[in-house]
Parts: sequence; C-alpha cells; structure tokens
Amino acid sequence: MPLQFNPVKLFSGSATKTLSVKIAEAYGRDLGDVIVSRFSDGEFQPYFNESVRGSDVFLIQSTNPPSDNLMELLMLIDAARRASAHYVTAVIPYFGLARQDRKDKPRVAIGSKLVANLLVAAGINRIMTMDLHAAQIQGFFDIPVDHLDASVIFVPYIKSLGLGNLTIASPDMGGSYRARGFAKFFNAEVVICDKRRKRANEIESMTVIGDVTDQDIVLIDDICDTAGTLAKAAGLIMERGARSVRAVCTHPVLSGKAYETIENSVLTELIVTDTIELKHQSSKIRVLSTAELFAKAIANVNEHGSISDLFRVD
Repeated sequence: MPLQFNPVKLFSGSATKTLSVKIAEAYGRDLGDVIVSRFSDGEFQPYFNESVRGSDVFLIQSTNPPSDNLMELLMLIDAARRASAHYVTAVIPYFGLARQDRKDKPRVAIGSKLVANLLVAAGINRIMTMDLHAAQIQGFFDIPVDHLDASVIFVPYIKSLGLGNLTIASPDMGGSYRARGFAKFFNAEVVICDKRRKRANEIESMTVIGDVTDQDIVLIDDICDTAGTLAKAAGLIMERGARSVRAVCTHPVLSGKAYETIENSVLTELIVTDTIELKHQSSKIRVLSTAELFAKAIANVNEHGSISDLFRVD
C-alpha cells in the first residue's frame, strides 16, 4: 500500500520569526497564519487563523528566555491538537533550560526534564531540535526526537578558511567530546581549556592542556552566553603562542555584556547559527543559517525519509 502524505503546514512562534520565514522559503511554501492576541496585563493567547484539521503541523519556536516563548509554544501545541491536527511536531532550534539536565547540587530542579514533560503533556507527537547541551536529554522523551547536528553547517565554513595549522579546542572539559567530533573532519589535534568556576558565569581559573604554538585555533562550544569563557580561553591560547583564535558556537544566547566582551576579545571571529536571533550586530560575529537543514528535516519527516542522511558532511 503506498505511503500517505498529509498536508504540511508550517507555523512560527513569536521568538523565531526570521528563521521560520527562511525555513518556509527553503521548504517551498509560505508560513501559516498565527495571531497572538494580548491582554493589558500581559496575558496572551495564540491561535491559528486557518484550518489545521488533518494536517501535519510543524511549530517553529526556540525556547530561549523569557519563559513566554516556551508558554507560547505549549499553547500552540494545545491549540493544534484541539483543532484536530493529524500530527504535531515542535521544531525547537534552541532548546531552553537544556543546561539543567541533572541534579548537580542538592535541592535543584531538572529544568530540561520538566520542559520535556510539559511538551508531551501538551500533546506533541515529535521533537526536532539542534545541538542539545546534553545529548541525553533525548532520553527525557518517550516520543521521537530528531537531534540535528550543526557541524554539517560549520565544517564546510571552517574548511573554506584554508587554515594551514588548524587545531580544534574545547573551552572546558565537558565539551571535549564535541571538539573531538569536529577534529575528526580535519584530522586535527585537540587541546582543552580546563576551567574552575566560582559560580555560574564566573570563572576562577583556567589552564590550557596541549600545545597551541603557531596554531590556528578553533574553539568549539554549543552555547555562548556571557562569552566570558570564550574570551578568557582565547586570550590564554594567544598568550601560549597561537597564531589566531576563532570560536564556533551553535546557539548565540549572548546575554549581559556578551557583545562588548566579544568585541574586546582577541577572537578573530565568533561563528554562530540563527537558532536565536541576534540582539545586536557585531563585526566579529558571523551567522550561518540553519534554515535549509531544518527544511530538509521537515521534508524527510513528512515523506517518511531518513534523518540520518542529514548528518553527512560533504
């Protein structure tokens, strides 16, 4: 019996409009019509201004702060289910609260597990996301999770730079597996910056493990928040004799004085994706789009194709 393909409808939440438009263009259709009505006290109510009955609905929304972004996504999921959508997929380019993936001290919440529970309770059928802070978050769901890898976007760009003495670096011990994953594409060495924190977003000390002399260093991370770790690591690497330092980060959270920190750092450039829209422009920040990758993933899901094909780096 031939496979049945349901109508596909793409909708954007308020937080990810620019990326959603690009995804829709890459997919070959317009975004669906969503309206968010607001009350004077700040309460809001998103609703679909067109029918979704029997459709495969893809809701595109990053869940970076404020929490309204997550709440809006949950309400869109609920509205789609109540409007008799056939299948609802949450496309979450940046999965917020992913850094809270375990109890690292007593009496704390596991925020990412709570978000997973909320999404499933709202009635979602599938999750599509990119570069989770901790890959094990996929196990918080008992529904399919498509975990896309931004390395297929970053690796071709790094290759295009033609860096002669390329070495991959991790800004901390926890990201060493991610750095090794990048290094295999270039047959490059890996160095690690070992940091000790006083508290969140505040570094007490840092050391470099490995030789960086006369090397072009590319730091690999998934999230750039205050940019303090990257700036400190870049400065320390240059002091150890490196020729240049760049950084690759999938999600440009860039809070506080992050833009100022990047501009004043020794980084040649910070390469990010558009999973979160930049608040300001910077001569040191280069944005690579994820739109085509997400569009292909959406097409493959709808046509019952393979997602693993999207992990190949040409």
